[in-house]
This record gives sequence, C-alpha cells and structure tokens, in this order.
Amino acid sequence: MLRYYITDREGLGGIEPLLKNMERQILAGVDWIQVREKDLSARELLALARRVVQLAGRTRVLINSRLDVALASGAQGIHLPSNSPPPSQFKRLRPSLSVGVSCHNRAELIRAQEEGADYALLGPVFPPLSKKTGSNGIGLKQFAELAAEVRIPVIALGGITTESIPDCQRAGAAGVAGISLFQA
Repeated sequence: MLRYYITDREGLGGIEPLLKNMERQILAGVDWIQVREKDLSARELLALARRVVQLAGRTRVLINSRLDVALASGAQGIHLPSNSPPPSQFKRLRPSLSVGVSCHNRAELIRAQEEGADYALLGPVFPPLSKKTGSNGIGLKQFAELAAEVRIPVIALGGITTESIPDCQRAGAAGVAGISLFQA
C-alpha cells in the first residue's frame, strides 16, 4: 500500500523541522512526498523542493500545483486541485511527469481519469485531522464504490490513522495520504 506524505511546515515549526521529519519518514519507507507549501514564494518553494529532491532518494517527490518548480527542482510530478487544467496538458510538456488530482466526488474522479491523471486523491474519507472543514467525510463504503469506478489508482485522504489503514486497503485504496498521519 502506497504511503503518501503531504507536507505542512507550519505544523512542525518551520522548514528545518519539516526536513528532519521527512528524513524520518523516508527512512520509514514513505513512497511519495507532496510538497504542499502554498504560501511560499516561487523562489522559496524551489529552494525547498530542491532540498527535498536531494533528500528523497527513491521516494517520489510531487510539487503542489507548480509545474515550473517541479521541472526546475527535478521532482517527479505535480499534484493538482480538482479545478485545474487537464492533467494531459501538463503531461504533454513532460510525458514522464506524474500528475495527480484531488477529487471529492464521482464527477471529479471520472474527469481526472478521462483527462489523463495518473492517480487521484479522494476524500476526505473521514473527518480531517489537520484542519477544520465541518465534513464528516465520505466514509469507506462510498470510497469503495467510487474507487471501483475508475482504472487509475485512488488514494484515500482525510482523517486517515494507522488504525484505519487496513480498512482503507479493504475498501480498494491504492494507498493512504495525509498530513497528520506522517507528522503526528
């Protein structure tokens, strides 16, 4: 089962603690790291992304929404919000780039597959642990139904704990993603 770490430097107290935590997670076998530091300037994000790529070894590095930073840093992919341009547009520029999309419902999931996404994050499955959204999540039953409708890997996101990982796997998740799961 794929382990997908989404970063939040503020939750750890800054860039240096984030990098130390990443190093621990990489040693523990995390598969993908999504650098999701939306508030950094392009220069700051590029500097961080280069350090993450250097640290990552075989762990795949994805940059949140920034193709320019992904290409300049040597990251293996980008992750897009559901309302982004089609993934195929990004893959046309760099065919080897992994492109994933955040999805919250059936329509977004189907569209992500049809538009060329390599994978989708689907959720929240459970109430998120890292932020207040007011959402109870879609639940494992709906996650399983939606994941079965597409051919691309669907990764469970939102409120995932070490205890719920086996349930997510039984529901058809190709992996689990989160902030709190990897930063707690």
